[in-house]
Amino acid sequence: MKNLIEYRAATLEDAELLVNIYDAAFYSDYVRYGVCPGYGNTKEMMEESIGRYPKHVILCDNVPVGSVSSKEIEVGVYEIGCLCIVPEFQGRGIGTRAIQFVKTLHEDWEKLTLVTPISKKENVKFYTEKCGFQIVSTETDNDVELARFVLERLGENNK
Repeated sequence: MKNLIEYRAATLEDAELLVNIYDAAFYSDYVRYGVCPGYGNTKEMMEESIGRYPKHVILCDNVPVGSVSSKEIEVGVYEIGCLCIVPEFQGRGIGTRAIQFVKTLHEDWEKLTLVTPISKKENVKFYTEKCGFQIVSTETDNDVELARFVLERLGENNK
């Protein structure tokens, strides 16, 4: 039986919930890299982030299991700021479905873009093989090499 996946817009009241989701999802990155912008945020930092980067709570059978955030950075171009799923729910297709959700959320999308550590092979594989993104460049943040991923809409029917 396939799990019921739903998305709801995050509100300021979700800040503590999101901190817990982010900490669970990004703990291994924090341990691996020594830094992780998604790990260790305060409730106040998350409230500010919700205002800057609209977020959706991902629910699996009514249980909050992740978050996806995105915003328009120029006409038709949307940056996925964060996609995270708590470890015990990873590998179930929830992240792939979240990318599809972002496409439906922003019906006018022409390009989706995001960054993730290039050495995190499971993320590189997920975004390129499962979601169709391509790596277009690299950048460095806090001594961590990041890959810039882009997914371009090829035609009107390619949603």
